[in-house]
Amino acid sequence: MNRQLCILLLVLAGLSVGLPARAQFKEEAFNQSYNDDPSSPKDSTDTMFSFKEFFGGVVHKNPLKPGTMAFGSALFPGTGQIYNKDYWKLPIVYSGIIGGVAGGFYFKNKGETRNSKLCFALAGLTYWGMALDEVICYEADYPSAGKATLYSLLVPGLGQIYNGETWKLPIYWGGLMGSIHFYTFNRENYLRYRRIYKELTGDDPSAYQGPSGMTADRALYWRNTYRRMRDYSVLAIAGFYLLQVIDANVFAYMHDFNIADDITMSVSPTVLPTDNAYAFTPGGSALGVSLGIRF
Repeated sequence: MNRQLCILLLVLAGLSVGLPARAQFKEEAFNQSYNDDPSSPKDSTDTMFSFKEFFGGVVHKNPLKPGTMAFGSALFPGTGQIYNKDYWKLPIVYSGIIGGVAGGFYFKNKGETRNSKLCFALAGLTYWGMALDEVICYEADYPSAGKATLYSLLVPGLGQIYNGETWKLPIYWGGLMGSIHFYTFNRENYLRYRRIYKELTGDDPSAYQGPSGMTADRALYWRNTYRRMRDYSVLAIAGFYLLQVIDANVFAYMHDFNIADDITMSVSPTVLPTDNAYAFTPGGSALGVSLGIRF
């Protein structure tokens, strides 16, 4: 604190003697590129998805990032297994998805709702299993942020297990299970008071079968309250789900990050020269502050 105060006093002293303290940045200072190395592969921010890159990876002309493989396989089921060279799994994938969808529509047309739902559920489960399988079989150096993110997207908490942070599972699973419980509770009560309100305000008062002493205003109040709490529960579910996905991604990236104990920062007054690489000071030198970080 005392050192910073001394620096501030020195800056004020320099201003008091009339030393010019104005500087202008050159255009080059705002045009620096730190990630655009032509010799290195494109960063993930350069392009979100390329069909050329994806289909080139499917025919094994170039490697694919986990996200590119997963997104492309979501559009073209089975291509992830082709990229991983698990060709024997393709009949299982296609028979489960196509057969499930075809059976669902078949039983739906016949009026067999239960069997139709089971077939559609089989198709969805096969699709989900296909996505999880291609991520598991994807070969990548550990830790892979892409694999960790996809794991958490497919199975909440699986990304944390992949990162070796199983102690976080009670936090995310507890949050998700608690939010789902409150959603179910609030939804049931919302539907209950909505029914009561309709009965109290309907043309036939004898249709009311709720508790005695209930009025339409009270039923409306509780209906709106539980509806609002139901919506908050949905937001909580989405929040915990997204949080564990972000957590898996960030901590996979930060797995090997280390901060040395001797990290230091130094602040000292300095005089800017008349002209340097990124700024120039019209009228002579300018007084400034130098910030140095050592790690």
